Amino acid sequence: MSSTIKAAITAVGGYVPEDKLTNFDLEKLVDTNDEWIRTRTGISERRILKGEGKGVSEMIVPAVQQLLEKRGIDPLEIDCMIVGTVTPDMVFPATANVVCNKIGAKNAWGFDLSAACSGFLYSLTMGASLIESGRYKKVIVVGADKMSAIIDYTDRATCIIFGDGAAAVLLEPNEEGLGLQDSILKSDGSGAEFLRMKAGGSAYPASIETVTAREHYAFQEGKTVFKFAVKGMADVSAELLERNNLTGDDINWLVPHQANLRIIDATAERINMPKEKVMINIEKFGNTTAATIPLCLWEWENKLKKGDNIVLAAFGGGFTWGATWLKWAYDGK
Repeated sequence: MSSTIKAAITAVGGYVPEDKLTNFDLEKLVDTNDEWIRTRTGISERRILKGEGKGVSEMIVPAVQQLLEKRGIDPLEIDCMIVGTVTPDMVFPATANVVCNKIGAKNAWGFDLSAACSGFLYSLTMGASLIESGRYKKVIVVGADKMSAIIDYTDRATCIIFGDGAAAVLLEPNEEGLGLQDSILKSDGSGAEFLRMKAGGSAYPASIETVTAREHYAFQEGKTVFKFAVKGMADVSAELLERNNLTGDDINWLVPHQANLRIIDATAERINMPKEKVMINIEKFGNTTAATIPLCLWEWENKLKKGDNIVLAAFGGGFTWGATWLKWAYDGK
């Protein structure tokens, strides 16, 4: 491996469905209210993908097509596609393969990666290693989830949090030292009981019983997850900076997973990042799981400058968490 090759993000694309689900809409479904949701989570509305037979690939396709158009490249140039998601179109084939087929990326291989809300970070590190190996030149990394497909809209603990969305980045080799610099990724399977979807896998395949017991929906033990998330995301971000002799002053942007405004604030505080350097769009989109971080990059793209130091941080079900430091490779304007 040539130590001079880094994997740089060279384009970003994103997509959110048009349909909005506001806090006022949720007041009609469950015992909750707008003020309660906003003060506890920071969310006002979320986007929902509606329509029969529409899976997560419906959102990924336009996001990837937008990215290709921005970069001016043909789908045939894509070497590999990695889709971070916990809501694939089907158990198999991989949604990555479905998307490649839909956009005509006939020369690409691909796979899905399941790490819940950390799915984009895990996928980004994976994609970067493919570029750094020198074997691949164009790798697309997607973070996307159609959470509305696995949310129980009678469960007020979870239905207020999640939304649908997709975003993608293109990774290409960079020899100027720009791109992914370092990642710390972690996981702890003992967290599975607090945040999971029990049925639908091989342990509890779909049956009349699992459906009746509402076990095909995401379950979250809020208090426990909140405690773990605050500590996990803040600690790993601080560890990443320390390991690279950086402080909050050296970082231009913090891009935290949009799970809860209080978790975001705790992470920013821990690494001394002022609010104006933290990307936040949770109020509009809610928690889109693997899509939150790349959706932020998509929305803030025109503010990013070549050489900017950016820290991405996430915490997800299972538990998974991590932080990544990258140097931005182009002027977004």
